Amino acid sequence: MTPGESLKEQLQSLRIERGAAPAAAAAPARARRGRALVAGALAVLLAVFGAYRWIAAPLPVHVVHARVQGADQPITGPVLSGSGYLITAEKYIAIGVRVPGRIERFLVDEGDRVENGQLLAELDARDYRAQTGRAEAALRLAAANRKLAEADRGRIRELYRQGVASRQELDQAESRFDVMAASVAQAQNEVAQARANLDDTKLRSPVRGVVLAKLKGVGEIAVPGGFAGSGDLLRLADLSELRAELDVSESDLGNVHMGQRAEVVPDAYPQLRFAATVVKLYPQINRQKGTLKVEVRIENPDAHLLPDMSVRVTFFATAAAVADAGAPLVIVPRAALRRGPNGAYVWTVVNERLVRKPVAVAAEAGEEVPVSRGLSGGEALVTDPEQRLREGIRATIVAQ
Repeated sequence: MTPGESLKEQLQSLRIERGAAPAAAAAPARARRGRALVAGALAVLLAVFGAYRWIAAPLPVHVVHARVQGADQPITGPVLSGSGYLITAEKYIAIGVRVPGRIERFLVDEGDRVENGQLLAELDARDYRAQTGRAEAALRLAAANRKLAEADRGRIRELYRQGVASRQELDQAESRFDVMAASVAQAQNEVAQARANLDDTKLRSPVRGVVLAKLKGVGEIAVPGGFAGSGDLLRLADLSELRAELDVSESDLGNVHMGQRAEVVPDAYPQLRFAATVVKLYPQINRQKGTLKVEVRIENPDAHLLPDMSVRVTFFATAAAVADAGAPLVIVPRAALRRGPNGAYVWTVVNERLVRKPVAVAAEAGEEVPVSRGLSGGEALVTDPEQRLREGIRATIVAQ
């Protein structure tokens, strides 16, 4: 083979056939289009299947039940709430001394519950026992002198009747007896005073309550009175009547009145609820805060409640609601009541389907609303958001 022929064969091997390239490139493109069509078909099938499942599957809903109440019974509900703290009806009771003395001992400690008349503390009583002894001795001396003067008066009277004693002697005998009798009366009063002072060295509780604080220590000198309660030894609280005190804004005063029902919930025990009644509206507005102080009396307090404890007070209003022809009222929780352009309505679950029912509201007084028409009581009322609900769709109750 000549060198020219060899070079020609090499150049022929490098030649590209232009008609074969489009055919080779068309095969992958057709494969890609096929795969896209299959994926689209699957997506459509999945969407149809999901829509079917969404339409066919029941909607889980939360419900509350309507209840029946007689037409003559009042409808009550919360209209106002606020924070306050517990106080006693007599505020705080300060126990001080009536006689000065050194504190010898305390028989109670902070937090102890005490009964009426229970001994709380004692002062050093030695001086007062000595004073009582002197007063009793003076009484015995005065009594002896009166007895002697009485005997002298009797003898002088007899001598006067016999004409032996003069009128002046009789008058003197009568006067001495009167003086001795007055001395006895004075000595008796001094004995009573000394005994009272001795008894005052023992401090007793005037009420049934709890010890809030000891204001002095053993060995200190206690004196009556004092500036700003400096002579007080103990501070008690009478727990026989506990009240909750709170400030109510001027704009809310129309929702509070004497005798109104209320409920007290201590912050420390939110699971406990105590019935209460409004018993005091202070006669003056606080100008700086724009509030009025209100007190409610707790009807049945227990050991959980302590003075100065923070509480939440809820006031209840009573609304008179009369149904048509005296028929019973149906009470609907406010969470289930809806309002639209055509009035109030509720969503109910009937035979596992959602049904929208219009209702007539009789009155509103808090979280429970009386309905006079549209419900008969016992219906399962849906509380879920409005946008989830559609007339006639299937529903299943998941919580009540």
